[in-house]
Amino acid sequence: MNEITTAIQEAEKRFSKAAILAEYRKVRAFTHHLVEPLETEDFVIQPMENASPAKWHLAHTSWFFETFVLEKYQPDFKSLHPQYAYFFNSYYLQTGVPFSRASRGMLSRPTVKEVFKYRAYVDAQVEQFIENCPNDVWKEASQVMEIGHNHEQQHQELILTDLKYLLAQNPLLPVYKERVAPELPSARDLNWIAFEEGIAEIGNKGNEFTYDNEHPHHRTFVQNFELADRLITNKEYLEFMNDGGYGRSELWLDEGWSKVNSENWNSPLYWFKRDGEWFNFTLSGARPVSLNEPVTHISYYEADAFARWKDCRLPTEQEWEHACGALEIEGNFVNSDACHPLPLSLQGEGLKQMYGDVWEWTMSSYSPYPGYKPLPGALGEYNGKFMANQYVLRGGSCATSKSHIRKTYRNFFHADARWQFSGIRLAR
Repeated sequence: MNEITTAIQEAEKRFSKAAILAEYRKVRAFTHHLVEPLETEDFVIQPMENASPAKWHLAHTSWFFETFVLEKYQPDFKSLHPQYAYFFNSYYLQTGVPFSRASRGMLSRPTVKEVFKYRAYVDAQVEQFIENCPNDVWKEASQVMEIGHNHEQQHQELILTDLKYLLAQNPLLPVYKERVAPELPSARDLNWIAFEEGIAEIGNKGNEFTYDNEHPHHRTFVQNFELADRLITNKEYLEFMNDGGYGRSELWLDEGWSKVNSENWNSPLYWFKRDGEWFNFTLSGARPVSLNEPVTHISYYEADAFARWKDCRLPTEQEWEHACGALEIEGNFVNSDACHPLPLSLQGEGLKQMYGDVWEWTMSSYSPYPGYKPLPGALGEYNGKFMANQYVLRGGSCATSKSHIRKTYRNFFHADARWQFSGIRLAR
């Protein structure tokens, strides 16, 4: 059996109605699992413009399937409520003008109960569509369904990060989910893994699900470099803080230094002092900072300043991807229910913690690969129009689904973003 025949058979299995339906049910059920611990009041508040209410995430992910699958491929489809297309669109201007992002928390109606009813309605319509979809339509629709699954997994991550930011604003410091922090030995000193200069293959070849910004697969030259074998810990970051890191202008980019002063940054987001001891807020409540855990909720500016303090730098995304090579996708993901970065448990040689725990800032601006073309139509707004003034992060986090990440995955945020589970890996 040749490679072409094998690829065709794998694609037929991947996009079969049975496989797509099973994945749809799995993804939708996991969203409900994530919001199960919430009280009704937790669903509706929007603590800042970048963090949407959980209710909105639940509805928006349903709107995605309604808009890009049901309305396009099912001629007799009728929406449960025509105005939902206005309320729950995010930024897809080709599908209509969306409701103001900053005002999502003002929508007391539709209620939480009505949003769950909307999800159930869309679920029933999608399942009926899959069952009855003609084969010639299914070939295209199944690929959009797969995008919808991955889109919802992204919003599952946002549900947790946005919820954490919300709960942290409450003086009660509420617990989302109880957990017992593992006791593990202290992280050993950083080891450096060397990579020789040469031609590196970057981007995805397209034999798995990918976003358009991971294409096209191309070659690029990388210089000699070394990559730290593990993530930076709270202990190491605390040493930076104790050495006056937040007060030393020579370590900071100009915009970063302005943020330090205008926002009064003196520690990672969610850190605070109690009786002279550093605590941090987690989704299992407030607890003393664990020195062995990877530092998280760090902006690009903070990651860059720490790297300068260590006389190092952040890796480029090309270096990160090249170094990742054929490493298995193993790590602390949302599926473990820890909802927090964990101390390094694996010892030995080689790179560790490349996947999971925290998104790793790179020094690469989020820009198109050579020859990049966005998807046609409204789905082309998914990634391409954000390719300005943002930096790339790699590897996934403790809020990412394991099935959602891959070595070519390009996450991106503005340099001052801190509410995501983002951390530091050094290069030199």
